[in-house]
This record gives sequence, structure tokens and C-alpha cells, in this order.
Amino acid sequence: MDNNKGRSMLISIVYDSGYGHTARVAEAVAEGAKEEGADVRLIPVAEGPVDWALLEKSDAIIFGSPTYNAMISARFKQFFEDSTKAAWTPQKWRNKIAAGFTNSGAQHGDKLNALVSMALFAAQHGMIWVGLDMMPGNASSTGSENDLNRHGSWLGVMTQSNTDQSADLTPGRSDLDTASYLGKRVAQTAGRFNPA
Repeated sequence: MDNNKGRSMLISIVYDSGYGHTARVAEAVAEGAKEEGADVRLIPVAEGPVDWALLEKSDAIIFGSPTYNAMISARFKQFFEDSTKAAWTPQKWRNKIAAGFTNSGAQHGDKLNALVSMALFAAQHGMIWVGLDMMPGNASSTGSENDLNRHGSWLGVMTQSNTDQSADLTPGRSDLDTASYLGKRVAQTAGRFNPA
């Protein structure tokens, strides 16, 4: 019996944000998922205990962290560790859809390492990882920084925020639109696995 029948798709976005930039990316991911009709919950790990029951009910969980020194943030790593007892040991997230995004001040900043950490974490939980299915932007003489996927990532969304600007100014529109696209893609994929 399918217990998901008759309810809208639930997507949780668990993230950390040191200065508000990654939170802005999380909001863009949420907007994209909502366009596909998903019920989206934003869960900032810095704001208190994680609702493990909500995550267990979620059809998809999207992870987000700033990249600090080529790694996820300490608070996000703590979330990973806390999930061991709450979700990993009983495999409560097995076969859920997963995806990830990260933000840093540098154009590259070794953001791939942060995404790899998230993807491996999802794999350990038995989750099904969804990456980007778009070609890299800004990769030719006719490209520009306004292209979607301007950082050329397939594993997840990479965004960049100027270190001397606040979250209301950066990351730029193309990065936020790429994040929104990921939210849509996750919702569409989750819908295929868990049709209403």
C-alpha cells in the first residue's frame, strides 16, 4: 500500500549559511521545487534541533552548505554526524531523492569537494542522488557569466558570492536561476519515484 497517495510531495532543504548567501540559494532551490507543486520546508541547521520526523516523511532531501576551506561547514558536518543515530542506522532515508548545492566567495573555491561530501553522505544513507543535467555555461567565446550553470557543475549547484557584498546582492541571478532549476529537477524526479 502506498502511504503517499493523496498528499502533495514533501521536499526538505537542510542547509547551513554563515552570512546569508547560502540561505538565499536555499530559497531559490525552494522556489523551483514549489513551481512543480511541492510542499517545501527550509531547515536551517543553525536554528535549533533538526526535525528528524519531518525528514523521514520527506520525498526528497536537498542539502546545502557554504564551502569553507574546500569543505562543508562545521555545523553542517555536525548535522551529518547527528544523522547517524536518527536516520542512518535504521536507514530511514533509503531510496529518498537527494541533491546538493554549495556557495563560496571564490569562483571555484574547491566547491566540488563540498558536493562530493554531500553525495557520499547521501549514498551512505541509500539515497538516490540527482545532479544537474545541463551543459556548462560561460564556456565559449559567446558565453557569459549570466549563463545558467556558469561554474560548469554536474554533481550539484555551485554558486559564488562576492565576499564584500551582502546576501541581498550576491550570488547573482544566473546562480540563483541555476539553483531554482535544481529545485524543479528534484521535484520532477521525486514525482517519478513517488507519483501522487
